Amino acid sequence: MLFSLRELVQWLGFATFELFLHLLALLVFSMMVALKVDLSSLHLSWWLVFVPLFAADGLSTYFTAIVSIRLYQENEKRLAVLRLLWVLTVLSLKLVCEVLLCQKLDDQDQARDLWYGLIVSPLFILLQLLMIRACRVN
Repeated sequence: MLFSLRELVQWLGFATFELFLHLLALLVFSMMVALKVDLSSLHLSWWLVFVPLFAADGLSTYFTAIVSIRLYQENEKRLAVLRLLWVLTVLSLKLVCEVLLCQKLDDQDQARDLWYGLIVSPLFILLQLLMIRACRVN
């Protein structure tokens, strides 16, 4: 069963524009990963491959700050603070996972000790937070 757009917006806490932004970044990221893996003559670092995801995180943070400021000015202070905290938590957990994965894939000496369970642990925390939010919304 697929979720409707309204359900996704309600559960994830992102606006429709932000969801579109992250999906577009994921599409560009997927194409860049395919180019990096298939074309060995193309010398891109993993940090450049992850740029679309980093850019989407930054634009989403900027959009959230604007929306929170507008909500605060309209005397929706509680909603503004809760939305800001929720989206910043989600984006920071996603960013930590992306940075750790970049370090691991870039084959740095310091990142050799990183194991993939540690790299995806922020995603596990995020999934637990989403489960709690999904139960609370309904």
